[in-house]
Amino acid sequence: MNIVIDYTIWIMMIGTAVLGCVSGALGSFAVLRKQSLLGDAISHAALPGIGIAFLITQSKSANILLLGAFTAGLIGSILVMLIVKNTVIKEDSALGIILSVFFGIGLVILTMIQKMPNASQSGLTTFLFGSAATILKDDIQTMAIIGAIAIIILMMFWKQFKLISFDPHFAATQSIPVKKMEILLTILMVAAIVIGLQTVGVVLMSAMVIAPAASARQWTNRLGKMVIISALFGAVSGIVGVAISASYPKVPTGPIIVIVMSVIVVISLMLGSAQGLLWEKVRKK
Repeated sequence: MNIVIDYTIWIMMIGTAVLGCVSGALGSFAVLRKQSLLGDAISHAALPGIGIAFLITQSKSANILLLGAFTAGLIGSILVMLIVKNTVIKEDSALGIILSVFFGIGLVILTMIQKMPNASQSGLTTFLFGSAATILKDDIQTMAIIGAIAIIILMMFWKQFKLISFDPHFAATQSIPVKKMEILLTILMVAAIVIGLQTVGVVLMSAMVIAPAASARQWTNRLGKMVIISALFGAVSGIVGVAISASYPKVPTGPIIVIVMSVIVVISLMLGSAQGLLWEKVRKK
């Protein structure tokens, strides 16, 4: 393995570790609020934004494409809230509607782009399943900056996010603007998902948000510890996934990261000290 490959692998590991930390930390709130499908809906809703951003700018710049993805993902999230508020449709159904409709629109736009004269230059299909090998140092800096801002905001409004996650009605009695906090938390979730689209892809990104948090929940009953453990699981799955993918060049990085995370989920479900099946049987005995 030469120096160039070593450098590329280090870049991939750092990028996936940053992604795992941010998505794992914010995913904890999605799991606690029983909005596991939200990550899937946002990631799929971001696809048409990528295509539209390319059509408008004719640029492959990652920052421009991700800005389009962020805008589309945020619009999709707001539409879910409006559907739930103004109709009799429940949240899970609304998430399913937005997921399928936006993803369908995104595929249509990508198909149109592929038929354009400059289609060979677009490379937008990599956002479907991700391509960690294409991550550059500048991309990591962007991910780190956005991730750091998201975590800082999470810490600043920790009390508010904690209350609306466990008891939104009590939070309202404490003069906490529940709707505004929910929108802010959704914006952070969208940001966490968008920065991972280039690495893991639209189809698999939801796993990076939900799986670490679901695993962490098996090890603790305290929110602070859950967020830290979830971030750690996300980072570890990213690093190990890249290492395995680098050892077998023909194995795609994104799916391997998700498989590693799935293994962590299974182990946590069995051995988790708080809610693991094995420890639960021991406590009953």
